[in-house]
Amino acid sequence: MTAKLIYVATESLDGYIEDAQGKFDWTAPDEEVHRFVNDLLRPVGTYLYGRRMYETMQVWEEQYGNESDPPYARDFARLWRAADKVVYSTALNQVSTPRTRLERTFVVAAIREMKSRARQDLGIGGHGLAAHAFRAGLVDEINLFIVPIIVGGGKPALPDDVRLKLQLVDERRFERSGVVHLRYATA
Repeated sequence: MTAKLIYVATESLDGYIEDAQGKFDWTAPDEEVHRFVNDLLRPVGTYLYGRRMYETMQVWEEQYGNESDPPYARDFARLWRAADKVVYSTALNQVSTPRTRLERTFVVAAIREMKSRARQDLGIGGHGLAAHAFRAGLVDEINLFIVPIIVGGGKPALPDDVRLKLQLVDERRFERSGVVHLRYATA
């Protein structure tokens, strides 16, 4: 079995992962969505991140997941800490979290090799990095969490210059928050 490369994004109804001011506080999941995301990401053994996504996520190493946090946050922190992380950046001099390595360039052949050797799925995060993976045809699954908000502009969840046929695999509505999850396989 070949591991899948999975893209997960939380976006506004108009398709943005952050607004024109770079804010994404409206993407914070409630408990129900958080638990669902935990289960969705449980099979991921390695995360591929761009610099900004890594800097956003590294708070799960020490800041979140403590005994004072809710069980679903502690669960996510355990999952994140147990996974390997590969950070693609020319700006960072080093990474500060365990199980993390720094790569200077995103090499398509290296990612294909990583997928073929992986025993668990890989997740990819960060708009720019994910765009490279989409262009190279590396993404196997897309999970979009659509938040009921229109932000009017910002950073798009999906690259503009990629055409990709998808197959809807699953969908779910979260009643309390109004978030909708759409899961697609690439054709």
